[in-house]
Amino acid sequence: MSDRIEIKPTEHGVVRVFAVDLPPDQVETFNRRNGNWPLQQALGADALNPDHVELFPLSDLDELGLSGYLEQGHGIPAAELTGMRARLDGLAGHVLIVTSRAFDGQAQVLTPRAPLHLIASFNEETAPVSFDPLPSEAARGTTGDKPGPSDAAMSGRIASLALLVLFLLVAVVIWIAS
Repeated sequence: MSDRIEIKPTEHGVVRVFAVDLPPDQVETFNRRNGNWPLQQALGADALNPDHVELFPLSDLDELGLSGYLEQGHGIPAAELTGMRARLDGLAGHVLIVTSRAFDGQAQVLTPRAPLHLIASFNEETAPVSFDPLPSEAARGTTGDKPGPSDAAMSGRIASLALLVLFLLVAVVIWIAS
């Protein structure tokens, strides 16, 4: 496969689905990590976090099917799966699912090769950002208002003023006496 997949460091919420063309007895070896990781090499990835990579037989999904798993398990919107359901649910053997988190925010270019074949890339559904008002007055805070001086600060100011007055009185007495 000569496709190049560019991963940006800011990529978020992308789910890539690959068909894995291997006999079942070779899949375990393909996913074994001991010094090198054949799956990572076939994907052409410089860095790959195994916690965000799934390799499993499609028979594990039973009636749910791959499209149902992507929709319910990965939050892919049903509208995005509409044209792909038949193809996804018609796959057999093993499948590899790689999410954006697998790249740990590192920019890289994937060059997948056999036994991997990219089936599709999907975007996870994200909730729109909303700026609802805070639920209570106490949670709102007082931004912009400067608090008044503390009691300790006021006491220090009064003591400084008293010392200044005493200094002036002593200076006047010394001036009159001379």
